[in-house]
Amino acid sequence: MTLPNLITIARLVIVPVVVVMIVQGLWPLAFVLFVAAGISDAADGIIARRFHLRSELGAYLDPLADKALLVSIYVTLSVVGILPSWLTILVVSRDVMIVSAILVSRLMDRPVAIKPLLVSKANTAAQIALAALVLGGMAAGLAPGWWLSLGMITVAVLTVLSAAAYLAGWLRHMAT
Repeated sequence: MTLPNLITIARLVIVPVVVVMIVQGLWPLAFVLFVAAGISDAADGIIARRFHLRSELGAYLDPLADKALLVSIYVTLSVVGILPSWLTILVVSRDVMIVSAILVSRLMDRPVAIKPLLVSKANTAAQIALAALVLGGMAAGLAPGWWLSLGMITVAVLTVLSAAAYLAGWLRHMAT
């Protein structure tokens, strides 16, 4: 068990706490924990690279922790009425589609290598930015405005483009 893996596990433990903070309307604490999770994500990566502490477990845990945090926040923000359900369904469906494609590929003995695409990186950045804006805005007592609409449209478009790009790559892989 390496230090980066312990940091990642701590990030996973933060997820239900952030959910509870959102449900209880404790926006400043939810925002601080979200920022702490982001800092821990950067820290575990830096430590793993700098001190040669990369591990197979870390390669699985790190993206799992990231997805657990983002999906949990989007679902919870939708449940409390801050984000529309269609956006959350879109975000979650993309992730379910990718995981399903990986599982089907493995079950068919045709494992597919998932490489982060540029559009996928942009999508993740937009999802994180929107979550941070919403949590930060709520913590500061700001009413949702044009920035929320712009963020939702950006996330929706990038999520669809990312899903389409992964689906196209998976279909090419399965056809060969």
